[in-house]
Amino acid sequence: MTLFCVSLVHSFQNHVSLRSLISKNEFKMKINMFKTTLLIPFLAACTTQPQAEWVSTTESSPWQVQGTVQSVTGSGSADVIIDPTRTAQVIDGFGTCFNELGWTSLSQLSEADRESILSEMFTPGKGANFTICRMSVGANDFAVGWYSYNETEGDFEMENFTIEHDQATLIPFIRNARQYNPDIRIWASPWSPPSWMKHNKHYASRSTSKMARLLKERLQEGESTYMFKFVDNGLPEDREGAEGTDMFIVEEPYLSSYALYFSKFIEAYREQGIDIFGVMPQNEFNSDQIFPSCCWTAASLAEFVGNYLGPAMEAQGVEVMFGTMERPNELLVDTILNHPTAGKYVTALGFQWAGKDALPGLHKRYPAMKIYQTEQECGNGKNDWAGAVHSWNLMKHYFNNGTNVYTYWNTSLLDGGISRWGWAQNSLVTVNEEEKTYRYTPEYYVMKHSSHYVKPGAKRIQVSGTYDDVLAFVNPDKSIVIVVGNNRETDKEVSFQVNNTIYKPLLKANSLNTLFIR
Repeated sequence: MTLFCVSLVHSFQNHVSLRSLISKNEFKMKINMFKTTLLIPFLAACTTQPQAEWVSTTESSPWQVQGTVQSVTGSGSADVIIDPTRTAQVIDGFGTCFNELGWTSLSQLSEADRESILSEMFTPGKGANFTICRMSVGANDFAVGWYSYNETEGDFEMENFTIEHDQATLIPFIRNARQYNPDIRIWASPWSPPSWMKHNKHYASRSTSKMARLLKERLQEGESTYMFKFVDNGLPEDREGAEGTDMFIVEEPYLSSYALYFSKFIEAYREQGIDIFGVMPQNEFNSDQIFPSCCWTAASLAEFVGNYLGPAMEAQGVEVMFGTMERPNELLVDTILNHPTAGKYVTALGFQWAGKDALPGLHKRYPAMKIYQTEQECGNGKNDWAGAVHSWNLMKHYFNNGTNVYTYWNTSLLDGGISRWGWAQNSLVTVNEEEKTYRYTPEYYVMKHSSHYVKPGAKRIQVSGTYDDVLAFVNPDKSIVIVVGNNRETDKEVSFQVNNTIYKPLLKANSLNTLFIR
């Protein structure tokens, strides 16, 4: 632009000097030429409005760079009004989960392909840009099989504690991801304590044989199921647990030993060079499952957090977050936060599945409490566009109700997504075991449309207007991110007013889009 201005000045001087050498008509003609070729383009360049970078995803054409959206000055008539000063919660980050089947599926690929995927997900500024991730304490439902870090009954001193099992899967998974982003923040939660700490002395809470009968009845009634095979978990029906009861043995030796178990986990991972910044005491503490699980009452969890886990983690410099909440019952959280000792330790709340319906009320009552979306709803193994639309709608719900951290569940699975216990789920990447190939799923792009652009420390913008299929954020560097869907079967022009500038992209049918304004 500087060189252009210098050229303009020299050209103008030349035109003025001609006045003494040529006729009046010739001079006018030269001036008109000057205006057309130099002055008007220069003024246009000097007054051009900001442009929005535009990326679009449809089922058949993911992550298509559409170029830029030109803008015009105006106000009052846009479908979406975005005022960057009307901010809400801070966004701490996006992430995924480190599960055993995630690593074993990626390990079916060539080293080059596996590293390409991890680089795409974790390299800052490159792809999904994940910064905060989840892992399990011992086995979860997408583990290779059941294990805990200490199955020696009565070992209250945790003398036989070991994370040796994780050396084959979770530790290399995390280490590989951290090659691309050493600053990934990781938090953890158990699906089940060591089986000897539970009343039924088993990792599961529900009998597989009973579940098989129930699902057979549902199928006969025309209902669908995501269970594709049954693996006998060996739990007799007379030893099942139930929601609203304590399957954990809520007695002092067990509570104290379980807090020590958490501490040993933190210390063992630190010895591997992996820092865990926070823990949640129990995944889905209301759910009796055929896979690793453990029901607790909220009162007993409050006792555990307030008098055992909280002090133990404080000594380790580790946060205690409450979750994961999978029920729409706000009173369960109130029980923890209003407990005389537990409440002072809890730094964040974690929600997934039906727990999302408790989020609006709790966010209003505890506006300063951080909120984690702890597990993207898992889908049905089809990894189709319908799953992506559902994921986008979930994302809007969570962010519009105060969520600071958004977490996907399965990073990678084999085609079909079937777990060790037979439940099919979706993932960000699917791997074809026979052909040794992979693909990114539509839900990966749902995550990327936000996570690629929204940086830690960004704030959600409270948008207004007549079109509500949208989220907006302002980054610490003042850049604006607008994520917008079009769930119609036809293209649709949607106008966005950002301050006094209007953008009017023509959104493709059944698409998700990001506009990025620097």
